[in-house]
Amino acid sequence: MIRYPHLHSTDSGMNSSLIGKRALVTGASKGLGRAICRALIKEGVYVIGVARASPELDSASDEFGQAFEAWPMDVTGDEVLDAIESAEPLNLLVNNAGTNHPQRFVEATDATLDRLLTLNVRAAFRIARSTVRRMPKGGAIIHITSQMGHVGSPNRTVYCMTKHAIEGLSKAMAVELAPVGIRVNCVAPTFVRTPMTEKMLADPQFAEFVDRMIPMGQLATAEQVAAAVVYLASPAAGMITGHSLVIDGGWTAQ
Repeated sequence: MIRYPHLHSTDSGMNSSLIGKRALVTGASKGLGRAICRALIKEGVYVIGVARASPELDSASDEFGQAFEAWPMDVTGDEVLDAIESAEPLNLLVNNAGTNHPQRFVEATDATLDRLLTLNVRAAFRIARSTVRRMPKGGAIIHITSQMGHVGSPNRTVYCMTKHAIEGLSKAMAVELAPVGIRVNCVAPTFVRTPMTEKMLADPQFAEFVDRMIPMGQLATAEQVAAAVVYLASPAAGMITGHSLVIDGGWTAQ
């Protein structure tokens, strides 16, 4: 594991308590996942990034260098579970992989239902379970959910269901794992411009709806979401578990 002997200066701006920690981030090749990897590495964390093999994952390896280890794997399969359970224990898990396929409730297909439940819920549960089996005391798990895990929205019944499920899972995990010193929280962003949301936000009618629903009048940035992850991973959040940190510009306050 790479060490950072030159990063222990109090002038570095880093949270020294995170230096040398080991993290696994799913959905790591682009969007929020890549920004989270970048923020953690900046804090001295050694990051294992999981995503399907792609040029984006290759470029993440090029960008992050020795502080990053790419696992080109499908998060819904068994290979990643075997890799977690045979690797050196992890101090931090960021369950970020997920997807959406907006459809009206009465038109939602079984294929959409199965796809979102498999990736957004089942994969997150299984990866967290494998990680916790060997996670040391003081570890932290952060699920990237959504403001849609707190409210409802048109054309997003399946997505909202999956994100509410992970919010509930996080609370149950937090209660059960607190006695062994593992904290579990969520980061729940509003819309962020990522490869997944780009097409949605290109629809003028939908973009106007989003703008109207956010009192602060702007989208969240990937860097703001990543900063919330760093905070919840750090000892500064040492008494926080079972919480969802909503990064939504006021959407859910209405």
